[in-house]
Amino acid sequence: MKFDMGKAWNEAMAMIGANRELLMVLAGIFFLLPTLLVSLVGPTMPEMPITSVEDFERFGQLAQAMYAEWWWLFVLATLIQVLGYLCMLALLRDGSRPTVGMAITDGLKALVPAILAYIVFAVGLTLALGLLAALTAVTAGILALVTVPLSIIGGIYVAVKVSLSAPVIAVEKVYNPFKVLARSWKLTKGNSLRLFGFFLLIFVAYIVISAVLGLVIAGVAALLGPDSSRLVVAVISAIVSAIATVVMVAALAAAHRQLAGPSDEAVSETFS
Repeated sequence: MKFDMGKAWNEAMAMIGANRELLMVLAGIFFLLPTLLVSLVGPTMPEMPITSVEDFERFGQLAQAMYAEWWWLFVLATLIQVLGYLCMLALLRDGSRPTVGMAITDGLKALVPAILAYIVFAVGLTLALGLLAALTAVTAGILALVTVPLSIIGGIYVAVKVSLSAPVIAVEKVYNPFKVLARSWKLTKGNSLRLFGFFLLIFVAYIVISAVLGLVIAGVAALLGPDSSRLVVAVISAIVSAIATVVMVAALAAAHRQLAGPSDEAVSETFS
């Protein structure tokens, strides 16, 4: 089956429209609140001009120190958001219409398998990129013109190939991380370029909208002053991030549904 971007987008919008109330609840719990928590409770990077290599290095050291001190907050927020991601996918699956409670239960069941699948993917990709880096070093950089583009293109390709892992876990309820990655790889066969274009268009649209809203937020912040502006900026940024996440999850669910078919068919194919 050839992936149809237009059909997937229309179906994603239909999913959001049919489940908007429940999606708003999940987005508020798992994305809006954690983002606000990090923005308001977490550390703030000091504003500093970067005009030299030394300034860039100093900025990097400050960022490392900040993450070293507040790592637990970032990890907690990330885990909550991953759980929300899986809950939304479970909610949007066809065949049954789960409640928020059922979606959260399914998300909790899928959380550990999702983390394990990510670890397997990250380790495999790191080893492959490390091998290319070692090849570059052994040849004294002679192969850099080949290995560097190969690393970038290969990394993007593999990321697209495993992009349906979350729906495989949340919708098809496949919990073995190796089977999850293999299933995603199979589903995307022959459609990697189309899926990449689909995700890229959504990402570009998000960047453009964020840039426009960023200018508006900056203007509002300048009028309100530093104390009030931090809260306003945090709230608006969290809302935009939550909406963008809902759209991306729906797009992912629609892509999976198109390539895998209805949930029951997907499950039977997985174990056939």
